[in-house]
Amino acid sequence: MLILQEELRKKFKNPLGELYDSLEDVKDSLLEYEYIISVGDVTTSNLIESRIFPNLGIIDNKIQRGDSTKEIKYDAISLNAENPAGTITDNLWETIANAISSIKNSKNNYLIVVKGEEDLAVLPCILMAPKNTVIMYGQPNEGLVVLNAELVKEKAEKLINEFEEIN
Repeated sequence: MLILQEELRKKFKNPLGELYDSLEDVKDSLLEYEYIISVGDVTTSNLIESRIFPNLGIIDNKIQRGDSTKEIKYDAISLNAENPAGTITDNLWETIANAISSIKNSKNNYLIVVKGEEDLAVLPCILMAPKNTVIMYGQPNEGLVVLNAELVKEKAEKLINEFEEIN
């Protein structure tokens, strides 16, 4: 299990990709990507409402630490993972790895429902994403972060290496 240290939290205040006010600002450019990954209930819900179905969606049924009333439904295989706040568990990592491996080999979409918190799932997604993947997540009270996974792999690796690892 990887644990986010207090001093590292500041680095996550800055978006890992481009920040947009809304999905409308970026919707058309998503067509150039082969794979779409969304992290967060609002981001995933907004994509589905716009008829854009992520190959992999990751949610925790919470919005800014409060319970979400959004019901996220689309044609996806549902998986479950456990991941306490401020961590990246082996369980979450393996579940993401299995889903990404599966989307590369099939036409199925996957939805991972996290018991705990999904915020840090962006990092394993970046590191394991196939070529030509866009990842989106919400930046609280600011907007939508959109990133090309290939362009931020090195940055994600550096951040992951700063986490404390415990067994």
